Amino acid sequence: MQIFTWLADYVVYDLLHLEKGHHLTSAIHFFIEDTSKIFFLLLVIIFIITYIRSYLTPEKVRSLLVKKGKNVYFAHLLADLVGIITPFCSCSAVPLFIGFVEAGVPLGVTFTYLIAAPTVNEVALVLLYGLFGWQIAAIYILSGEVIAFFGGIIIGAMKLEKYVEDYVYENVSTEIDLDVEDAKTTFTDRVRESFEYTINLIKKIGIWVIIGIGMASGMHGWAPTGFLAQIAGPGNPFAVLVAVLIGIPLYSNAAGMIPVVSELIRLGVPVGTALAFMMSVTAVSLPETILLRQVIKPQLIAIFLGIVTLSIIFTGYLFNFLLP
Repeated sequence: MQIFTWLADYVVYDLLHLEKGHHLTSAIHFFIEDTSKIFFLLLVIIFIITYIRSYLTPEKVRSLLVKKGKNVYFAHLLADLVGIITPFCSCSAVPLFIGFVEAGVPLGVTFTYLIAAPTVNEVALVLLYGLFGWQIAAIYILSGEVIAFFGGIIIGAMKLEKYVEDYVYENVSTEIDLDVEDAKTTFTDRVRESFEYTINLIKKIGIWVIIGIGMASGMHGWAPTGFLAQIAGPGNPFAVLVAVLIGIPLYSNAAGMIPVVSELIRLGVPVGTALAFMMSVTAVSLPETILLRQVIKPQLIAIFLGIVTLSIIFTGYLFNFLLP
């Protein structure tokens, strides 16, 4: 995407007349190039995915998961795949998770969805592909899907329904009425609604993307490579663990973390460590935990967080080994 490099060159060197070789110039160039590129990709990809998703309403998803719930592995796989195509952060995924439980979807299957939805973000997938190539993008989607699949399987096998708040199962129903008006939605309506959703979502996450790119720009311009390489580089056997522990208290969506991950890798941080940091920020968060507490008890929250955290740490070390 050379057009974005050209745009950054034009603004930095022709309009602002900044000199090459300075840290400030490098940081501003990085910020302009990555901001324009990422927002362009967000606009295009979110619109396409949202239009496709307009044919897959939450009611249809619930109905399908309820019907397939008897086939445990297929239901988990289906929830895993649904998690990819729903562009939600962890907090946005929680209301749908609650709806699935109340609809009678098995608990383990609902947790597979809860893990997959924020962890495997289709916007992040496209951006990773554009920035790093298909190998890193494939690692990202494969690791996230495996964590979600087996995390849900483990939680389902542990029979933890007693740790779900009682009021939830009082509302359980396996009969779900699909929205009959969905069939009447025209192509024009879908396009308009998809465009409106895309604009609103970009407005919502835009500040996080800008903050993320701003952080990356600062790192690009001033961060000492040797210091970061020493803390989270290949020479530190605890790098993945440290990265995950730092990421857990933070909260952002995957798109906002991409520029930070890009700069970490550029500075010498191993791919597995950088991806583990991103996944810990997007899949586990304090706001998500607060929302989950409304529907499940602390014991189940602790088990959920423990499984996801250990899985992310394992994934980070695994891919650092595969991609030294």
